[in-house]
Amino acid sequence: MKILAFAASSSRQSINKTFATYAANLVEGAEVEVLDINDFEIPLFSEDREKELGKPALAQAFYDKISEADALVISFAEHNGSYTAAYKNLFDWTSRIDMKVYQGKPTLLLATSPGPGGAKSVLDAATTSAPYFAADVKASISLPSFYDNFDVATQSIKDDAIATELAVAAKALKG
Repeated sequence: MKILAFAASSSRQSINKTFATYAANLVEGAEVEVLDINDFEIPLFSEDREKELGKPALAQAFYDKISEADALVISFAEHNGSYTAAYKNLFDWTSRIDMKVYQGKPTLLLATSPGPGGAKSVLDAATTSAPYFAADVKASISLPSFYDNFDVATQSIKDDAIATELAVAAKALKG
């Protein structure tokens, strides 16, 4: 089983990338590929730009990475209660290739933040909208107060209830 994991964040030190990587690696026997969406940076989407540029090769490459995966683990950073501009832009371009961006893949949606909200607003938006874009959402989990609940040194969840919930969710990706 091949799992594609990434943070919907352009931060090079993304705690969401750490969280997505951790969760994806909970799936026993899976091959995990971790993407950095910075590798798919393209001009801001607009219909004018689309007429001018067509479908950018990097949007197609991102879509192809999703195609090659058996399951997805996405962790959303929250900017002012919503998606990061970097992810929203990549998603918008990719949706012009195929509205079914997630291609029916079993998907685990995550979010975390340094604060107690755990990026819950963006996670709720993603969980609500993802099925419209062909995500088979198996679970969505928010990890509040990342640095209080995730041990960076040991790469583990400190809170037993969240760790158990995440383990169950990761298993669900296998069907």
